[in-house]
Amino acid sequence: MDVTKWFGETSGGVRTYLLHKQAYVARRTHFRHVLVIPGAEDGVVDADGTRTYRLTGPRIPTQQPYRFLLATRSFPRIVRHERPDLIEVGSPFLVPWLARSAARHIGVPLVNFYHSNFPRMLAPWPDRSTAARRTAAAAAWWYVRQLDKIFHTTIVASDFSARELATVGVDRTVRVPLGVDLAHFHPDRRAKRNDVRRRLGLPDASVALFVGRFAADKELDVVVEAWAEIGRRTDATLVLAGDGPLRAALQHQALGKRIVFLPYQHDRSTLADLFAAADLYVAPSSVETFGLSALEALACGTPLVTASRGGVAEQVERSGAGATFLSGDARSLAEVAVQLLQRDLATLGARGRAYAEREHAWDVVFDRIFDVYADVVKSA
Repeated sequence: MDVTKWFGETSGGVRTYLLHKQAYVARRTHFRHVLVIPGAEDGVVDADGTRTYRLTGPRIPTQQPYRFLLATRSFPRIVRHERPDLIEVGSPFLVPWLARSAARHIGVPLVNFYHSNFPRMLAPWPDRSTAARRTAAAAAWWYVRQLDKIFHTTIVASDFSARELATVGVDRTVRVPLGVDLAHFHPDRRAKRNDVRRRLGLPDASVALFVGRFAADKELDVVVEAWAEIGRRTDATLVLAGDGPLRAALQHQALGKRIVFLPYQHDRSTLADLFAAADLYVAPSSVETFGLSALEALACGTPLVTASRGGVAEQVERSGAGATFLSGDARSLAEVAVQLLQRDLATLGARGRAYAEREHAWDVVFDRIFDVYADVVKSA
């Protein structure tokens, strides 16, 4: 059973992970999968080996499209009815305690997937943060330690996350990097990049791309600030595709710069075409636990520029398909991006595709994850 509140119609990495897990289970009839998520109203859907429960929950202010999962009566009944071998918790607030309360009555072990580096979001750079933010971050790390007590194992997608957790005493972790749909996100789509650009209203010149939520932890203000210098020294246009609470503020900050905003891409083919139509993918966040959209860009043959700290930096290091800038530093980003745009991006992109094929097929990822589940069930 998977339970999380990070699942909405326009949400990103956690939703993608869970949808691919459903597809994996659908091809293996000896598994059964149950997904519990919040929604606008209650509902149950059975499809291809997965039963999905949507439980009514109010929207989380400033975190659209996410909702609270507050079903203190419904969720325990679902657990007792479904009797899963294991429950994976995919969000850190309220949901873990709801899962613990429901699971302990029937002896079901809990596994945590550390999708969100929320303590670091509160104070990305403690030496530059206010005392209030440092205090809040310290409280968040204390909370992480309390969470660790209720989980058998925590799955992390990067060495960065494992190191962050180890510093606060959470060391029962297993690293399993996330995956990518290699057939869907493919360099062959680059053959129609000119048509895609015309359809989306993008220029023929160099295009750098970001896809994701417009939220503070993505550090998009850094890349928007850097683009004044990048635009002055190159012909490159920055494309920001997505939605989120900071959209209006970013649009205001982007005035007068060579920056284009696109809406959230609901269609997966359009999204893959967009990755393949870009020359460079920009991942400015220094707190990413992995960076699924960056991997999707690599699978399409698009190299990366990213912050020197975080899960995406590991992808650059392991693939050799891009470069890193000093985290949080717009001037460093500008300098690195300008240099990168002058390199042989096709060769870098080919390295990225080879890396994705070598290490990140979804079936390989879920084979590893289900091995973790089996070990947990055996030892619980």
